[in-house]
Amino acid sequence: MRVPLPLLLPALLPPAHRGLTLRATTWVAGISLVFVSSGVQAQEFSLFGGASQMRSTHTYTWALNYQEGLGPYFAASFSWLNEGHVPNHHRDGQLLQLWGRLPVGSPQFVVQAGVGPYRYFDTTTPRDAPAGEYSNIHGWGVVYSVRAAYYASSRWVAQLQLNRVHVQRGPDASSVMVGIGYQLDAPGTPGPRDWASSSTQKVTNNEVAVYLGDTIVNSTGSPSALSGALEYRRGLMKYLDVTLGYLHEGNHAVARRDGLTSQLWATRAFFDDRFTLGLGVGAYYALRENENGDDNSSGMRKLSGLVTMAASYRLGEHWDARVEWNRVVTRYDRDSDVIFAGLGYRF
Repeated sequence: MRVPLPLLLPALLPPAHRGLTLRATTWVAGISLVFVSSGVQAQEFSLFGGASQMRSTHTYTWALNYQEGLGPYFAASFSWLNEGHVPNHHRDGQLLQLWGRLPVGSPQFVVQAGVGPYRYFDTTTPRDAPAGEYSNIHGWGVVYSVRAAYYASSRWVAQLQLNRVHVQRGPDASSVMVGIGYQLDAPGTPGPRDWASSSTQKVTNNEVAVYLGDTIVNSTGSPSALSGALEYRRGLMKYLDVTLGYLHEGNHAVARRDGLTSQLWATRAFFDDRFTLGLGVGAYYALRENENGDDNSSGMRKLSGLVTMAASYRLGEHWDARVEWNRVVTRYDRDSDVIFAGLGYRF
């Protein structure tokens, strides 16, 4: 993400490091099955912010984190990690981790150690490159984390976390972050839940939504444009949705792109099904691409990956308000973030 604060998978794989890529893909798939089978019951949602060191340069870092218990001593989490801006590198990405956790002194104070694969996106600037030239580098890494958390009786969680980021291509990084979290599933007693609560019905039946927002091109200048989308969503299983949509990334000379989207979603509802969270992964087929491109009709420019985090709040029996953060993942240095707010009608 090329903005300093949040405004609220995988891409096509690079040819280098096939062995590590295959192992990381298998790891991601395995942890994803854990999340889907348990309903992506993200009993804790947290926002982290802090400082990072990449080589000898200091910068900011922040993360959005979902975590659920896998018994009294284990947990799993999904994070969107932003590692800030240093010269020649603007890096962020999605992170899955498995955690071991242990209460210290009381159930309210918990220490955790976690490790997991990191699918990163790095906007890089080659040395001595002309002004404005850049590349979108995609790769795999590993993040090692240690966290201390205090669970208040009000369901709020105060956290301190240390990260060590190791990547395929580019500099490694170390960071320290403080976080504030909230337990979306209320525990029986103060402390983390062993397991997330289950749902008795599908999160979604049928829904049509319209969105308006901003497209930010992942380049050194981060140009933006007004964007919009239409989306149809249908619940397939208790915690699994599918969407079909049309995405318009704007009419800016750099941000011009339109096309069809389709994603599978892991979803979860809280607070008497009024508030929902979702993670979508799918494909984006461009029908129109930047007219100034070198090869407007090439297959490489037609098909891209799409990763989305979303939340909604139900305003009544049929209507809900929605927000989405979409990452468009390309093979030709045209990655973008599309951030939306919208209105949905459920039927």
